Amino acid sequence: MQIDLTGHHIDITPALREYVDSKMQRLERHFDHVTDTHVVLSVEKLRHRAEATLQISGATLHADATDEDMYAAIDALADKLDRQLKRHKEKIGAHRGNGVSRNA
Repeated sequence: MQIDLTGHHIDITPALREYVDSKMQRLERHFDHVTDTHVVLSVEKLRHRAEATLQISGATLHADATDEDMYAAIDALADKLDRQLKRHKEKIGAHRGNGVSRNA
């Protein structure tokens, strides 16, 4: 997975880069076909915002999270993307008809 990390009004430290990398690697355990990830970290007064766009086979997912702490915002962002990936994977499985029933 290619991760592009940018910052608005914030310097991207090696610790932040490692933290984002570790959280985004967690997403690959659910869906192997993540090709490109663009993460933007920004600070506006006391609001720390993390947003990401994932290019996966067949779709583009976008999520953002805001918190008072940048690490908490990154955690929330990873959780949102994780839920979106699971939902996307289930939708693909149901669409292909490999045993997943909608009426169950």
